[in-house]
Amino acid sequence: MRFLFLLSALGPLVSFSGSDSQVIAYEAVGVCYGGLGNNLPNAQEVVNLYKQQGIKRMRLYDANKWALDALRGSNIELMLGVANSELPSMANAGNAEKWVQENVKNYYPSVKIRYIAVGNEVNPKGNAADKAQYSLPALVNIFNAVRNAGLQDKIKVSVVIDMQLLGNTYPPSAGAFRDDVRSYIDPIIGHLAWAKTPLLANVYPYFSYLYNQKDISLPYALFTQSGSSTNDQGRQYQNLWDAQMDALYSALERAGQGGIDVVVAETGWPSAGGAGTSVENAKTYLTKLIDHVQKGTPKRPKAIETYIFAMFDENQKQGPEIERHWGLFSPNKQAKYGGLKF
Repeated sequence: MRFLFLLSALGPLVSFSGSDSQVIAYEAVGVCYGGLGNNLPNAQEVVNLYKQQGIKRMRLYDANKWALDALRGSNIELMLGVANSELPSMANAGNAEKWVQENVKNYYPSVKIRYIAVGNEVNPKGNAADKAQYSLPALVNIFNAVRNAGLQDKIKVSVVIDMQLLGNTYPPSAGAFRDDVRSYIDPIIGHLAWAKTPLLANVYPYFSYLYNQKDISLPYALFTQSGSSTNDQGRQYQNLWDAQMDALYSALERAGQGGIDVVVAETGWPSAGGAGTSVENAKTYLTKLIDHVQKGTPKRPKAIETYIFAMFDENQKQGPEIERHWGLFSPNKQAKYGGLKF
């Protein structure tokens, strides 16, 4: 997650509800495990906390050996990251093969790796712009290494984008990638479509609200708006999450890749540090989100695999104060939000 803008985990990881005549199985919702703190529990304690809370999916931002070792036999499904700093190295096929050997083959299937996320929020006109030229070759090389290991049907290899790659986002049906990033994103999503792999996206209604409070109300961002909704080509929008997701789906369609699914690799709401932040608002967003992702959006009414940012407040994150208040748990492992269904 970056403070810079629009986009960027908990849930009923497998939770059930319903009447005597109906039982609904919930899509698993994961939690991102970041480690930018000097007061955080060790990796084994963290994995134990995931298990205690019933959290069945984790996003890990790099191949942290302590975390990977702790995950052995845990049954937690993993989104494993290739850090942006590693992209130039992974643009070499031999290095990619070595990375997959060391961090995937040496652990799978004892560690249930579900995705490999090659880079995070690389933007040729913004964040990590100097790494953009390496994104596609790194993606292809890691994919080929996974395929060479015979794991292509078990582990999907993708990239993580944020909404800054979109130009138009409103109305949702007008969603489109920016013209000046099309040469970057089009080959990537072309590969994902060929490989039948979802695009990973960080989706943050909070930042859209923060930077445009004139036009975006807090209830609209928090899933609590009542009354009128926005009509877009017959689809009704009652919350910002649906509008952002459908703008991204529209952008993929407009780029000729409407068949690609989207997995939300990060979303969340900070509990302190900026406008609209409070423990109450964060709990409201997370509670509503967990339920809402089971239903999908007006454009694609199917469950959306989603990862909430983040497991802990991280006191060493750079940037404004808000960056250090995204955790579901305090570093002492105490839950910030009571009553959340994991």
